Amino acid sequence: MANFNPIKDDVFLLQYVWLAGDQSLRSKTRTYYQRINDVSDIPKWNYDGSSCGQAPGEDSEIILVPCALFRDPFRKNLPFSHIQSFLVLCKSKTVDGKPALGCNREYAEVIFKNRMHEEPWYGIEQEYTLFEKDSVTPLGWPKHNGKLGFPAPQGPYYCAAGTNNIIGREIVEEHYMACLEAGIRVSGINAEVMLGQWEYQVGPCEGLSAGDELWMSRYIMERICEKHDVVVSWDPKPIQGDWNGAGCHTNFSTKTMRENGSEEYVMRLMEKFKENHMDHISVYGEGNERRLTGAHETSPITEFSFGVADRGCSIRIPRDFHDCNYKSGYIEDRRPASNMDPYLVTAKIAETCIDNM
Repeated sequence: MANFNPIKDDVFLLQYVWLAGDQSLRSKTRTYYQRINDVSDIPKWNYDGSSCGQAPGEDSEIILVPCALFRDPFRKNLPFSHIQSFLVLCKSKTVDGKPALGCNREYAEVIFKNRMHEEPWYGIEQEYTLFEKDSVTPLGWPKHNGKLGFPAPQGPYYCAAGTNNIIGREIVEEHYMACLEAGIRVSGINAEVMLGQWEYQVGPCEGLSAGDELWMSRYIMERICEKHDVVVSWDPKPIQGDWNGAGCHTNFSTKTMRENGSEEYVMRLMEKFKENHMDHISVYGEGNERRLTGAHETSPITEFSFGVADRGCSIRIPRDFHDCNYKSGYIEDRRPASNMDPYLVTAKIAETCIDNM
């Protein structure tokens, strides 16, 4: 360090981001003094796994393995031109090389390894709910004598505008811009059916990148909400009663589906989904049974169904895909919950739909 020249030498601020045992997002920063061209240039690091529910205190080190690199939308206007900042998404491994609790990227790596000949594309619709700091009151909902009240019934909030119908737009817009600045392929945003509930879409992304980009988009949302002193909830049914839950609908296509599809091919996929329905449900998010009731644009959790333009089915087939005789299009899996692990969901869909070559 005695030869370090802060005027001539490059300085990189690396925000390592990882998943704890409960799949909460954690991060810490490292100052790095060597040139970085891509994620392979970033060194491994470690953290206290005993504080993340992944290791005992007497042998607490968990290894961080960098996997994906994003521009840092938070550290802007740094004081010197030679300082650059990045977000580094990592997978966590124990010292004997096994995935740490809560880290499922390696499972997805195995599934995708021999299935990329079909170039699986994903477009993930991430719904979420904004809450006040108490984590009890959805943003914009009234309180009466300190107890949670209720806004007008659902109807005027979806894709709405106006003070009485929308809350939190400044947070949503800031997140949108931050994700785009980071290099995440956010393809759109919209207000959802319940007041205080919103959605953004990530994709199309191929293979592992879908999970990488969705996890980093969630981290950025947590940081934006931290700034605004509000809480983001990924719970699939944040408010009980006659209110919509929150999903993470996953749109999917293969190269065959996009370029040389047929009704026979798609119906064969529907049969595979039906045969493996409960296997999918097992990795589609905790608490999903509170959401998949058959009401509020969902199908019952124990039943598999599909239909054209039907949002009450497990799988929705877009009308355009149906009308072109299934020659080119995609399908929407409406079962995943808002808190699902995208590595598990995207890999499970690929495992079901793509032959292992």
